[in-house]
Amino acid sequence: MAFTRVLPDGYTVTDRQAAFDIDVIHRYLSLESYWAQGRSRALVEASIAGSLCVGLFTPAGEQVGFARVVTDRVTMAHLSDVFVLPAHRGNRHGQAVVEALLFHPELRRVRRWTLSTADAHGLYARYGFGPYLEPEKQMIRMVPVDLT
Repeated sequence: MAFTRVLPDGYTVTDRQAAFDIDVIHRYLSLESYWAQGRSRALVEASIAGSLCVGLFTPAGEQVGFARVVTDRVTMAHLSDVFVLPAHRGNRHGQAVVEALLFHPELRRVRRWTLSTADAHGLYARYGFGPYLEPEKQMIRMVPVDLT
């Protein structure tokens, strides 16, 4: 079931992967983001294929934002790779992208949402995100990999 929402200013948020501009997504993630520097196009494509994603588009159809959720669509969801290009920030577009996934029809049953951020705590706090309640129970395994 495709999800599309038209915003009051004519921008659109949609989960239709056929509409995604992989060049825009890859360029931002690999060159401009702090979390995905150097990520190859092949890895970006694979991450999109294995996730539920949304894109943000101008009224003219240019992709200017993106976000994805790694999820089983039932018990857990990890919000990742959220961005809006700088020229399109400040008009609640970031909120629209996040809301499109948090309230996506396929994710209504998900109880546990996680994310990692270095600089957008205020945005995510609006939606109930906060520090782990029991960080001593959280673990992570980092494996050095080739990003190409």
